[in-house]
Amino acid sequence: MTDPGSLDRLHDIVLPPPAPWWPPAPGWYVVAVAALALLGFTLWKTIARWRRNRYRRAALRELGRLPRTGNVVPALAALLKRTALAAFPRERVAALTGPAWLAFLDRTGGTDAFTTGPGAALGDAEYGSNPPSDARLFDLARAWVRDHRTDRPC
Repeated sequence: MTDPGSLDRLHDIVLPPPAPWWPPAPGWYVVAVAALALLGFTLWKTIARWRRNRYRRAALRELGRLPRTGNVVPALAALLKRTALAAFPRERVAALTGPAWLAFLDRTGGTDAFTTGPGAALGDAEYGSNPPSDARLFDLARAWVRDHRTDRPC
């Protein structure tokens, strides 16, 4: 007879085999579908924004091709007008001239540099005056093309 309290009859613990990694639990299918849907939506929004901003990229390329010397203010004013016509409804932009045009640029650009700063030279550019071009004017135009918001009130 053996002692019932003896440790001689103990066996090692038998571990179950590890759980297989495939097929995953049903919850992982839900997570995968949600992640794919989120990825697809993000991709769709990114492509849509990239397409919507095509006119900005074209305007920035054209702005980079304008000469920095001489009287380029009329060309710069025309470029900004074409950019605004591409971004905003024609009824609200096409007839704007002078101070109303500069105020529009300020409102949509979130600045006051068109009415009170270097952008004031654009107000008279379409009437044939020859204001000198300024590097600040190019920087201001670049900033407006890059940063203007179409959801701001016109």
